[in-house]
Amino acid sequence: MGEFRRSEVRVPVEDDSVVSVEAGGIRWLFAFTDDAALARFAEARGETLDERVLVYGAWLLDRVIPRVGGPVGIAVDAGSATGMALPPAAGIVPDSAVAVAVPVAVEGTGVRGAGA
Repeated sequence: MGEFRRSEVRVPVEDDSVVSVEAGGIRWLFAFTDDAALARFAEARGETLDERVLVYGAWLLDRVIPRVGGPVGIAVDAGSATGMALPPAAGIVPDSAVAVAVPVAVEGTGVRGAGA
């Protein structure tokens, strides 16, 4: 978690909103460690995702997730062999109002659950 918080990640944006999906009642934001991982993800989805913002992981966890409302996790390098999920669990997301109390299954998303 510390490494993610300190790392700059690329977050795809469309129509002035962070690209996300909802699965199982959880909103998943996408973050990528490099442009190549983002490009592979976009290609797999048949999209271009040309717009992105470069932010620190801490900004996503501390500023974005609490503002979304409801459980929100982060899919890091989704679709890649090294992808992982940061589920909306206590100890990962800072606000207990958006944390879930049980492990989150992330089946079919191409990412592995961190600690789940």
